[in-house]
Amino acid sequence: MDKFTPGLRSLWVCACAVLVFAGCATPVATNETNELSFDQAINTATDGLVSQTQNLPAFLAKMEAKILKRGVVADPMLDAGSGQQTGVTKLLEQQVTERMRTNYTQFDILPFQSSNLSKAQYLLTGTITRVQGGKTSNVFQINLALTDLKTGNVVAQSSARARDEGLDTNPTPYYRDSPILVKDQVVDGYIRTCETPPGKPADRAYFERVATATLISEATTAYNSDRYQDALGLYNNALSTPAGEQLRVLNGVYLTNWKLGKTAEAEQAFGKVVAFGIANNTLGVKFLFNPGSTDFWSDPKVSGPYTLWLRQIARQAATAKVCVNVVGHTSRTGSEQANDRLSQNRATYIKQRLESEAPDLASRTKASGKGFRENIVGTGTDDARDALDRRVEFKISGC
Repeated sequence: MDKFTPGLRSLWVCACAVLVFAGCATPVATNETNELSFDQAINTATDGLVSQTQNLPAFLAKMEAKILKRGVVADPMLDAGSGQQTGVTKLLEQQVTERMRTNYTQFDILPFQSSNLSKAQYLLTGTITRVQGGKTSNVFQINLALTDLKTGNVVAQSSARARDEGLDTNPTPYYRDSPILVKDQVVDGYIRTCETPPGKPADRAYFERVATATLISEATTAYNSDRYQDALGLYNNALSTPAGEQLRVLNGVYLTNWKLGKTAEAEQAFGKVVAFGIANNTLGVKFLFNPGSTDFWSDPKVSGPYTLWLRQIARQAATAKVCVNVVGHTSRTGSEQANDRLSQNRATYIKQRLESEAPDLASRTKASGKGFRENIVGTGTDDARDALDRRVEFKISGC
């Protein structure tokens, strides 16, 4: 027997009809181009994102919230330029999820764990990156996206711009310690997903590997907390999954073995990192030099593993029988002419070191310098924040 009163029943039918109708409409991404304070930009981007999931009149939206609480898992947010997690990406994620939790009670923010992927409706992703060039280098672009975990389609996307008012761009420990630019098709896919218009599918290379991403997140959290043995186990678990052959995983296995003093295992793991880079035609390595010179950084805690890295790069390149363009980069400090010369000299030095490890590479390597023209970070701070700008890249080609 129908337990609804006639008036309430008609309201319920109306609500259901509106719900069905709203589900058919494709939301429009919101894009705030004015430069705001960081907190204002977060609020604007978050509110714009949520508004695209609320196409109902206010009283019906409240009714829907009581009927169904929608679970959200957040894959740790990244710097879109470097693919790194930094102090500001962690703050971005914290403030976005906190605003969704406190201001929009229809959402249930769940830990980013494999067991919650089947419970949640939405996957939240986000990036922040410095806008390069002109007078806007002190401005960050924020992109957020919500993806339906069942369909794989982006249901909401929003953007905002924030002024850099002393934001912490230092990499988190995993990325600070990483010898390489940890960016592959999966990380690029994450970044593309954050820019995808509503109604379009999330990037497949990223979305199809979300379950493995939960293990990577747990492993990286353990590494950042100095729990290296736990991190190693989690990275190995991730590696054993069908989607485990990722740069973040291979790099994590190397880093944790090195931290645990397992030198032989670390070298074997770094060899796999190099082989992955060769297979994907590029590898960016953070060789740090003393200022203005071709001498490696004097602190052995920093430069201690460099011989290991060079040995594995030479061996893997020789085994693969590929040609390598060794490309030197510098930070923005100093004149363009001086940095062009310095980057060329550093690339030449690395080329000579590779040839001493594998003489067969002599005819298959060349050296070139880019100065600071291909900076990734671009701050010119000459510290951990822009270490990637002082990298040496190995561009792979057939011979």
